[in-house]
Amino acid sequence: MRRGREEPGRLHGEPPPRWARIAPAAALVGLVLAQLLTPGDVELGFFLAGLPPVAAFAYGPGGTAIFAAIVLVLLGAPSLGIGHARGTDLATVAVIGLLSVVIAWVRRRRDAQLVSVRTVAEAAQLAVLPPLAERVGPVRCSGLYRAAQRGTLVGGDLYDVRAGPYGVRALVGDVQGHGLAAVGTVAALLGAFREAVLDDAELAAVAARLDRRLASDAVAAPDGHPELFATALLLEFPPGLDLVRIVSCGHPPALRLRGPAVDEVAVDPGPPLGLGLAGPAPPTVAELTVRAGDRFLLHTDGVTEARDAAGHFYPLAARLPVVTRDPEGLVRAVWRDLAAFTDGGLRDDVALLLLTLDGPE
Repeated sequence: MRRGREEPGRLHGEPPPRWARIAPAAALVGLVLAQLLTPGDVELGFFLAGLPPVAAFAYGPGGTAIFAAIVLVLLGAPSLGIGHARGTDLATVAVIGLLSVVIAWVRRRRDAQLVSVRTVAEAAQLAVLPPLAERVGPVRCSGLYRAAQRGTLVGGDLYDVRAGPYGVRALVGDVQGHGLAAVGTVAALLGAFREAVLDDAELAAVAARLDRRLASDAVAAPDGHPELFATALLLEFPPGLDLVRIVSCGHPPALRLRGPAVDEVAVDPGPPLGLGLAGPAPPTVAELTVRAGDRFLLHTDGVTEARDAAGHFYPLAARLPVVTRDPEGLVRAVWRDLAAFTDGGLRDDVALLLLTLDGPE
């Protein structure tokens, strides 16, 4: 999937790691061998009573019951030379084993419920921000998204690329806040953008529609949210023209890669969405001549505001000539370089979108 869902952080449940399943059996064998090699006046067998509760966290009820039964046999059969439990001691070990089986059953049931809930959550989040198509019209696309909140797929960043009657249009945005609290705003903006791609002839009108939607949602919020806003960058590749139109709503500028050269696309930025962009003064639309093979890297401030241990910001433009040679693709190379720069200490959502016009690179 184009946003790297195969990496750690997937919402689907996973079985216990192999070491967790091996540990109870290894401990059982180790304790038995230690008891057999220990003088008779030192008894280690009662340590076996702690194995069924440990097994309950790695095995189901059946496997835990087997461990409990083995422990009872080892402690209750003096001829084996492992333990000499009698009466209440043996009954206590049996109760521990029974409780361990119950714990394993409850854990297995809760795990199944959690997997079901997480699967539904993943489906809902993917409906908000589905995987990016590899090609939209004459534009090849590559994106990467990492939410700051662990265990989520969508945070406060967004991107989309859609084809319509007025060309291919792309959106990258960053709403106020991050994590699950911002997902509703992300969904609203993406919905408005997808409608505008089909209905609005001018790119400025697309931005105005997004602004109205955000302002309307802020007013309609139950608790009122007058400071709800989002930054955004809109691109349009009109059909039959060798140019790209860009509208910036307080968002970090795009970077253009033309061969080995990297330059920042200068655009007069307007105010963020939600602050009255739909007023009498429309946002400025910049036009830039392009040619086949040009690549545009759009990003959110989670990239350029990431810091290393010394507090330095990540120099995205300066790093691109280095990471662009990575055979696995530019966006993944930037992500690995960014993670190494911050030593895995990213605290904000990160979105990267690479748009490439057809032609030799």
